[in-house]
Amino acid sequence: MSYTKILYHIVFRTKSSKPTIPNDKSEILYRYIWGLLNNKKCKLFRINGTPDHIHLLFELHPSLALANLVKEIKTSTHNFLKNSPEFSNFEAWSEGYAALTYSINELETVKSYIANQREHHANISFAEEYRKLLIENGIEINEEYFLKD
Repeated sequence: MSYTKILYHIVFRTKSSKPTIPNDKSEILYRYIWGLLNNKKCKLFRINGTPDHIHLLFELHPSLALANLVKEIKTSTHNFLKNSPEFSNFEAWSEGYAALTYSINELETVKSYIANQREHHANISFAEEYRKLLIENGIEINEEYFLKD
C-alpha cells in the first residue's frame, strides 16, 4: 500500500488577464471544476478567484500526472465557458500556470488565502500577486515570458 498526501495550489489566468469570469457567475465555473477533480479522485479543499484568474487547492490522486490534469481542467473548462451564455466574454485561458506545493500543516493558511481573493485583490494586481507567489516559492521568473500570451 502506498501512502500519499500531495497538496497543490494551482493558479492560472484568463488570456491577457481579461476580466471575463464575472464574480456573480464564478460559482458555476467552480462547481464544474469541482466535478472534474472529484471524477479524477482528487480532493478539492478550496477554489476561488477574481474575474481574471483562479486558484485551486487540492489533493492530487497519486495515479495522476499534474501537467495532464491541469491541461484537462483548462481544456474542459475552456469548452464549458465558451458554450455557457453566462460567460459570453470568455476568450481563453493563458498558456501557463503556477503549481505550488504545501505541507498539510499549511492547509488552513492556504485555504484562507484563497478564500479571501476578492478582498486581497482590492490592494494588489494579479501580476503583483503572481510575481510574489513565484518568488516566495523559489521559482525563477523569465521576464521575457512573464504573463505573455
